[in-house]
Amino acid sequence: MYQLLIKPLLFKLQAEQAHHFTFKLIKSLHHIPGFASLSRALFYPKQAQAVEVFGLKFPNPIGLAAGFDKDGKLFEELSNYGFGFIEVGTVTPKAQAGNPQPRLFRLPEDEALINRMGFNNEGVEALVERLKKRKNKHLIIGGNIGKNKVTPNEKALDDYRICRKALHQWVDYFVVNVSSPNTPNLRDLQEKEPLKRILKALMDDNAAEVNPKPILLKIAPDLTNTQLDDIIEIVEETGIAGIIATNTTIDRSGLRTEAAKVEAIGAGGLSGKPVRERSTEVIAYLHQKSAGKFPIVAVGGVSTKADYQAKLAAGASLVQVYTGFIYQGPGLVKSLLR
Repeated sequence: MYQLLIKPLLFKLQAEQAHHFTFKLIKSLHHIPGFASLSRALFYPKQAQAVEVFGLKFPNPIGLAAGFDKDGKLFEELSNYGFGFIEVGTVTPKAQAGNPQPRLFRLPEDEALINRMGFNNEGVEALVERLKKRKNKHLIIGGNIGKNKVTPNEKALDDYRICRKALHQWVDYFVVNVSSPNTPNLRDLQEKEPLKRILKALMDDNAAEVNPKPILLKIAPDLTNTQLDDIIEIVEETGIAGIIATNTTIDRSGLRTEAAKVEAIGAGGLSGKPVRERSTEVIAYLHQKSAGKFPIVAVGGVSTKADYQAKLAAGASLVQVYTGFIYQGPGLVKSLLR
């Protein structure tokens, strides 16, 4: 039904309009008695294998990546589609509108998206208020944290600290996002020294909590091998729980979409099938060079069972989806795990 009816209708809308319409539709349908149970019966994988990673037990290894439910408005409903975990955010200390619209674009020929959302969100306190109302206590939720656009890089740590502290009681793990291409100069924080400073400080703050939570780092697919070597060293030095590989790419090579159309879209991070191979290469490199010393969460171009198995074979412990979920629909997790 999704491929034949729902997706063609959604794809007639501008991409961000379709996103908001889908949220309202899912929220409305779940107010119908029995709809949540029906969704779970249709889409929740019956034979899913639980896995334990960085001290957390996941009901299955497939999660929803950050960016889909930035403000935590739909995580309860989305959990009915089979996800073993859901990552909310990226969230910043203060609410911000993000970049001007249009800022989300489909490339159907490539089963891809380009976005330059710019960390649009309602702020960390609004997210906390929604997480406080969480009913499904078994659902594992990650908190993806970033800095406000107006915060200079030399003050970035303050923003990450604010978000970590505010969310600590309400999420199961954290992800430090320094790899989005859509906040000016944010990727400069992936350089060795500023990144070590941020992660060490967050780990110190986390260690002072009664119940420390796993902290992960999300990296870009555009890093060189030398930079990836630095990442491995940083993980070992700071003691963070693991890596999420990878975020969106600024590379536009090898696309099937007409070059003029891609150029007209302009700047933004590319996700979906075009980033699949590079994401897998990064995972394999990190896993092999580190001798598997830390867990890796894979994300990037997963839409088929072969994609999913390739990420695991490369060394991933968990796998996230986003663009594949938009193109394949609510049955994706069940089909990957079947």
